[in-house]
Amino acid sequence: MNEDFLVPDIEEAIPLPRSMAEAMPTLSPQEELDMAARTVQLLSDLTGQPILAEQGDAEVAHKIARQLIEDPKTRPDYASLSLPQMAMLRGMVAQYDFELVDDLTRLKNYVINKLLESAETAKDDRTRLNALVKLGEVDGVDAFKKRSEVTHVVKPIEEVEKELMSVLEGIEYRVVGEKSAATDA
Repeated sequence: MNEDFLVPDIEEAIPLPRSMAEAMPTLSPQEELDMAARTVQLLSDLTGQPILAEQGDAEVAHKIARQLIEDPKTRPDYASLSLPQMAMLRGMVAQYDFELVDDLTRLKNYVINKLLESAETAKDDRTRLNALVKLGEVDGVDAFKKRSEVTHVVKPIEEVEKELMSVLEGIEYRVVGEKSAATDA
């Protein structure tokens, strides 16, 4: 036997998966798409060949992206996609995620700006007050959020017992019972 041959240490009592599928972790559709897109990019980088998409690739990627947007739990068959289709799909999903967050931030700023404008330019007090109330309800402004404050006081047990005894001594006790047959007669 060759002395240069290396054999890794094999630990005992560690169960091995029955198949490759069992060894793979469960991924969400988004995680699976990210992993596949990174693999496509790595293959492109290693081979030095750019990934060029054609019109047919764009149509396939658009169809799958639409499915993912409508139902995020959809599990497309990524193995059936070509490398350009996979790269294009990942780009679409990444752009959609980014634009959605960006657009929601812009929308909130637009609403706040319009409320401020309405509060400043309203011709009557009722409209001005309504705009200010709506502005005060905006998340982050929270002008009308009810807050309660709780103060915790730590007292020695002797003091707590003394206070409890004084409360108990102040209670008037009265026994209310059933009338007996003798008292009724």
